[in-house]
Amino acid sequence: MTETVTDTAIVQSARASTGLTKLPAGFLAAIYILFCSLPLLLALTARVSPSDPWEKAAAALGMVALAAMAIQFVTSGRFEIVSGRMGIDKIMAFHKVAAWWVLIAAVLHPLAYVAPTFIEDTKLGQERLVAYLTLPHYRTGVIAWAAIVTLVLSSALRNVLPWPYEVWRAIHIILGLVAIGGGLHHAITTGRFASLGLTQSYWWLITAAIIAVIAILYGYRWLKLHKKPWRLASVTRRADRLWELDIQPADGTPQLDYHAGQFVWMTEGSRRFPLFDHPFSIADSPNRPGISLIVKEVGDFTRDIGKLKPDTPIGIDGPYGEFSLEAHPSDAVLLVAGGVGIAPIMGILRDMVARRDSRPVRLAYAVGAVPNFACVDEIEAAAAGLDLRHLLIAEEATEEWQGAVGRLDRTRLESLLEGLDLNRTVALMCGPGPMVSAVSDTLLDVGMPMENVIYERFDYSGGAASRQDRRRSLAFIGVGSVLAAAVGSFTLALS
Repeated sequence: MTETVTDTAIVQSARASTGLTKLPAGFLAAIYILFCSLPLLLALTARVSPSDPWEKAAAALGMVALAAMAIQFVTSGRFEIVSGRMGIDKIMAFHKVAAWWVLIAAVLHPLAYVAPTFIEDTKLGQERLVAYLTLPHYRTGVIAWAAIVTLVLSSALRNVLPWPYEVWRAIHIILGLVAIGGGLHHAITTGRFASLGLTQSYWWLITAAIIAVIAILYGYRWLKLHKKPWRLASVTRRADRLWELDIQPADGTPQLDYHAGQFVWMTEGSRRFPLFDHPFSIADSPNRPGISLIVKEVGDFTRDIGKLKPDTPIGIDGPYGEFSLEAHPSDAVLLVAGGVGIAPIMGILRDMVARRDSRPVRLAYAVGAVPNFACVDEIEAAAAGLDLRHLLIAEEATEEWQGAVGRLDRTRLESLLEGLDLNRTVALMCGPGPMVSAVSDTLLDVGMPMENVIYERFDYSGGAASRQDRRRSLAFIGVGSVLAAAVGSFTLALS
């Protein structure tokens, strides 16, 4: 079954109104490579005395690391111009991978300077390295070096560190600012290539851009959270430790222009400052005033979410992300939710009901235990207005449970998808990492094209990887390899 003329018009109009037309991944990669390589190209115009190839490589590593470090400030899911094109799952994956090659380049930067001395005289090489690390002339560079090492390692170990999330996040921001600030000062004041001519101008532009980004994130957005407040209308228990928040704009605050499935950053009460915000998917339709969020008690911020009182001031920043039907046109829809991943799925389903969408929609909702199911009555009622078939599946059964038990395996997916053209069906999936990876690969096995499988996860701490993740990782490695080649080319060009 194809979309009706009305459905198509709605999708096209929505896409036009929010600019969600996606830029090709190759184009985005080319922009990134160009930005990181630009200081090398500019440095080629500088007139410097001949130097050892190791020193040229060291300088190139430092410049590429610094440029890539600057980009990290806009690949954290906070800028729609980036996350709206790639999606939060992809942009956060890239953010993590890029952090590691920034770390590698930063660590190699001073080591490459002393490598030829080490090769000729180990003791003299050690003395030279100590000099680099202790002389006042290089102090800001050493501070930046220590900050980036601490930042990346503490991020990798976040789940085992005994720090509340907001403490870790504050430390993450401070270390990032110290790393980029110290690195820029080091480049401008001591860099052999970076302190001259066009290259120095480039670093001053980067400095201005970083200041602008911080001003937007923690100045303009803080002001917006207070000038355009929202209020909590009600809190409703939907399942075990699962709550739905009905949030309405306060007087003078405009309605949020969003697509079902996108997410917002939320703060509450006196903590309406961007440092304390948290991402939550919108579980609502744009056809209804305000927004709804489905939140699980799972962390430092959400453990008391059910105790919030009506009329609590709420800060809303968004919308963000590409997890929406408008961003992925199709003739049929498969919605897959795991646990609290039902939040954006309910938003999309509610919107399809509100728009009387005529496309076939299939929904699979998996939880660990029966008490974790939310909005089941609403899902079943949606069948009255949609071409909907749904599957509810619990890993652990109870005596009262009459539904499916176990995992969302290939047999169940094939049965749910029966009669649909997989080439013209989009799958939107949200849930824990292992489930998302397994179901994503199973959908590929049954014949769904990879570009039709769209997913978001609860966290980005790693773990099970799908075939789509692995292909994405290879693409990221390719970007890193091109940057490594740029460093090599710079070294050879000046030899």
